[in-house]
Amino acid sequence: MSILPRSLSDQAFEVVRERILSTQIPPLAPIRQELLAEELGISKIPLREALSRLEEQGLLSSHPNRGFFVPPLTSTEAEEVFALRLKIEPEAAAQACLAATESDQETARAALRALEQAGHDDPHAGVRYNRAFHLALVGPGGRQITAQLVERLQVLAERYVRKHLEPAGREARAAHEHQAILDAWLQRDAAVVDQLLSTHILTTLHDLRVQLEQIPDTGPLLPDFRRAPRRRREPTEAT
Repeated sequence: MSILPRSLSDQAFEVVRERILSTQIPPLAPIRQELLAEELGISKIPLREALSRLEEQGLLSSHPNRGFFVPPLTSTEAEEVFALRLKIEPEAAAQACLAATESDQETARAALRALEQAGHDDPHAGVRYNRAFHLALVGPGGRQITAQLVERLQVLAERYVRKHLEPAGREARAAHEHQAILDAWLQRDAAVVDQLLSTHILTTLHDLRVQLEQIPDTGPLLPDFRRAPRRRREPTEAT
């Protein structure tokens, strides 16, 4: 898949970020820069800039002289990310519901409808719509720094949310919780929004603690950086 020659680094950033968050590039997978740049139709310079930005956001790690790779899911990171969400997101959503306009409320309704529809049409994309729904709850009120922090934490949490939703029944429970949160948000009941969203985040973290305990702790892991075999070029007939 090639990308347009406009803002190459930004476009590569978005493409690679979504592949990481959707686990198309799985944990501990090394980034084959030469092959990826060729696939995207760009040089390695804008790609390297994009990878460096992703490392700054915590979605990639690097090893000296060996390149970038997707870090594994860890209980340490999950605890930190979800603890920060608990400190910021419930209060932000509670404040936002009081400032929400009718347009803001419709945006939140539409975000939940899109999330529910994605669960039927494209479960692979459902977590991305989950992010959009949570961001819709904190957007109103003009608290841009808070909204940006919530978005950053949502991105970091996304791989863990995907892991959380693996067991059967989790999506249905999440859908029920989302609807209850939205109902309180639309009614401008800030206290209930704070309570329900805190419970929603904390319950997810409790489930993740159990799931991540089942991942064997083998110490600091590094991916296999052995060079991928070069693709053979088919001979062409002389003309």
